[in-house]
Amino acid sequence: MDRISRFVVWICSKFNREQIERIVKDLQDILKNRNPEIKPKDDFKEKHPNYRDFSVDPNPPLKESLKKSQK
Repeated sequence: MDRISRFVVWICSKFNREQIERIVKDLQDILKNRNPEIKPKDDFKEKHPNYRDFSVDPNPPLKESLKKSQK
């Protein structure tokens, strides 16, 4: 049994029918973005950890080229 199935069984064992219907309605509202305060978990970063992973160099760009002196 996977995690979601166990979660469903747990919900059914803890709540009555009206409460489960309310849970389902609230979850549907969240998925339809009717409740902007609650967002579903975004697992894109977990699936693609290196997607556009970059950093900005903390040093400013050079204004002049570096010239090496030869001896």
